[in-house]
Amino acid sequence: MEHGIIYPNVKMGKDSIVEPFALVGVVPHGKEDKAWNTLIGDNTVIRSHTVLYAGNKIGNNFQTGNKANIRELNTIADDVSIGTLSVIEHHVTIGKGVRIHTQVFIPEFTILEEECWIGPNVVITNAKYPRSPNVKNELKGAHIKVMAKIGANTTLLPGVTIGKYALVGAGSVVTKDVPDYAVVVGNPARQIKDVRELPYNY
Repeated sequence: MEHGIIYPNVKMGKDSIVEPFALVGVVPHGKEDKAWNTLIGDNTVIRSHTVLYAGNKIGNNFQTGNKANIRELNTIADDVSIGTLSVIEHHVTIGKGVRIHTQVFIPEFTILEEECWIGPNVVITNAKYPRSPNVKNELKGAHIKVMAKIGANTTLLPGVTIGKYALVGAGSVVTKDVPDYAVVVGNPARQIKDVRELPYNY
């Protein structure tokens, strides 16, 4: 372990690195009276100025870019990478092999299944009516299925499902569910073809 600040009740696996100015296991403000355990697997690299809150369960080979912010109570599987300046809110589930690029926003109650790919500057939303009185009880993030790919600068509206192997083109605004294997583009996003028609191995 190198540098950084590792708070109490953090258990880190072997051969892990915490770079200078990173904070690992920060207890959320106002919740100091709760017992918080943070579990992080082997071969982790937490880069400089990352803030990783308490209560996360993270697998092996986890990496962050500089200044990533990861809130509490997430479940993150093996071989996950979270890019520079990305924000992961609480109660997010991230499957094995997920790649989250730079400056991505992942809100509460989002599910990212195995091997999905989230391009830079993607924004996922979870509040259909942001200032409604009951909004906190109705939050619903996106559900991105196995091997789906979300292009740069895309926005996903609350509660949409992106089917397995689907491809969302850069700059799209996704307002409804995307079928398995679909290629969608535009605002609002519409299907233009099937990924199995593309000239590469999906």
